[in-house]
Amino acid sequence: MIGMELRDKVSEYVKERISALRVANPGQYQNISVVRTNSMKYIPNYFEKGQLSKMFFLFPDPHFKEVESSSSDVEELGGWMKACLESHPMYEALTEEELEADPVVKLLSSATEEGQKVARNDGQTFQAIYRRIMPAI
Repeated sequence: MIGMELRDKVSEYVKERISALRVANPGQYQNISVVRTNSMKYIPNYFEKGQLSKMFFLFPDPHFKEVESSSSDVEELGGWMKACLESHPMYEALTEEELEADPVVKLLSSATEEGQKVARNDGQTFQAIYRRIMPAI
């Protein structure tokens, strides 16, 4: 698993957390890493077409600015992202049964520090969970 983060401070923090986990749990956490990069621009340089089975975009920032985003900005971005996926012919939303059966879905808004922060502040998360439809060849 690889995390991609644009912000230097955040990527350094994640590197430190991974190192601490490895020290505290020898032999574990060897399959995770983080890289500081702009995934929107460079993700095709990291993976071959069709290589990934899952991708997660967790807590994306609506836009870069000096002032923090308001909750309406975050909700607007969530709606826009969902509309993009909904209108794309190669993606379909997971059914309620699939969402309930997927162990990762249960962790999306609670297993990360950002998710826990949102929960502590009584914030909202906006999930859009889709699968890529493999085109018939």
